[in-house]
Amino acid sequence: MRKIILMMSVSLDGFFEGPGRDISWHLVDDELHRHFNEQCRAMGAFMDGRVTHELMADFWPTADQDPDNPAPMVEFAGIWRDMPKFVFSRTLTEVGWNATVLDDVVPEHIAELKAQPGGDIGLGGANLAASFMRYGLIDEYRIYVHPVVLGQGRPLFEAPDVRMNLRLQGTQTFGNGVVLLRYSSEVA
Repeated sequence: MRKIILMMSVSLDGFFEGPGRDISWHLVDDELHRHFNEQCRAMGAFMDGRVTHELMADFWPTADQDPDNPAPMVEFAGIWRDMPKFVFSRTLTEVGWNATVLDDVVPEHIAELKAQPGGDIGLGGANLAASFMRYGLIDEYRIYVHPVVLGQGRPLFEAPDVRMNLRLQGTQTFGNGVVLLRYSSEVA
């Protein structure tokens, strides 16, 4: 069965974005981007909320046409375009780029998607992740901790009614100081 894997970057103090949706502090150099490409290429699909999907759709479809973009970015543009995507939205009815709109997180529907053949499913977007956490639908957490303290912003884990016990599966340190923490879910 496929796994749902949350992949998110956070500051050392736990924020996934700073004030005004600022993510300029993300330290994505070529090494880290190649790692992301490797991880994403192995996925069978991406699941994103509307906001995350729209941000991705505004940039990645043509990112490989800009001669100034480094090779890992050019490579990711193709990965993103070709990957099947599920976009959770109550306002969108149609999205392009190999994507299907789902209007709500229904655990039975997610179980059906997980039972389909193919690679694991990458989950993105903090609001969507909170819904998946409430239903216990995330199998693995890949949290990329960036060596910056923001002091304020939106925390990744803002679902106070959810308690999760996680099991450390591994860590990886990148040359720019980012540390990957990989956890699997356990039942509380």
